[in-house]
Amino acid sequence: MRFLAGFTITFLLGQCAVSAVQAPVNLGTAANYVVLAKSGISTVPPAAVTGNLGVSPIDSTAITGFSLILDSTGQFSTSAQVTGNIFAPDYASPTPANLTTAVGNMEAAFTDAAGRPLPDHTELGTGDIGGMTLTPGLYKWGTGVTIPANVTLAGGPNEVWIFQIAGNLSIASDKSVLLSGGARPENIIWQVTGGVGVDLGTGSHFEGIILAQAGINLRGGASINGRMLSQTAVTLGANSLTAPGTMLPPPGFGPISRTSNGAVTLVITNTPGFTLTLQSSTNLVNWSTFATPTPPISPYFTTNNTAPIDDLRFYRAFYP
Repeated sequence: MRFLAGFTITFLLGQCAVSAVQAPVNLGTAANYVVLAKSGISTVPPAAVTGNLGVSPIDSTAITGFSLILDSTGQFSTSAQVTGNIFAPDYASPTPANLTTAVGNMEAAFTDAAGRPLPDHTELGTGDIGGMTLTPGLYKWGTGVTIPANVTLAGGPNEVWIFQIAGNLSIASDKSVLLSGGARPENIIWQVTGGVGVDLGTGSHFEGIILAQAGINLRGGASINGRMLSQTAVTLGANSLTAPGTMLPPPGFGPISRTSNGAVTLVITNTPGFTLTLQSSTNLVNWSTFATPTPPISPYFTTNNTAPIDDLRFYRAFYP
């Protein structure tokens, strides 16, 4: 046992000697936005955005699909699709100056991430990282990166991933970037230089902060826990966006009723546009998932027909 412990310590020290621990990328005031773009933000409703939106130097006419409502102060707009505020440089002071600073901070963060030296991994998977588990560090590709299967980022809550991508970035439909070990999206940077930009496939899920020199496109039903910071435009299609560290109010149950054949009707209060995991149990120990809906409205009505009529049943709902 002493030998094994000594070997483990020696190995870890050796790793530290050749792998630099990456410092976080400072976003400055760009971190005040879940979406920040220079030439426009468009959506096909309904979107479910938790966080602020901003455009600059283009004005508010380039924010489309949100049915903007200008606040009485004139400094920002609101939208039924956004839990947060929407900013543009044609709004009242201090909004124009704040946006100029935020865009400058976004560009500086892009330059910082792109310039980090001594990558831990170069050309990993020749740009195909589907199915991999990636530990913290600096990754560099001279090409584009594709994610055709789920990829997992495994590390602690204070560890940093920086992905330097010279080409474009895409994730296939219904695939996910997954986090394990306490990894947090605010410590994950996807720096994308390619001229097409970033494409998140239909129904995909993404984690981290995207710093794109070109556009960012989210296809229908795609979701992200992170930020999208684009030096051109961001295009949404009925998506769910959540800024890192944003706490959603937990789902709750309204009236629950049971029919003679054992079916149970549930009324759930929820945050529209975010996927729920619905589970039942007969003993509060073993739980079975019976549905993973993404309700566009709240409250959400559903029926569970999966348990026998004579079972005592408990229910719970949570966001994955």
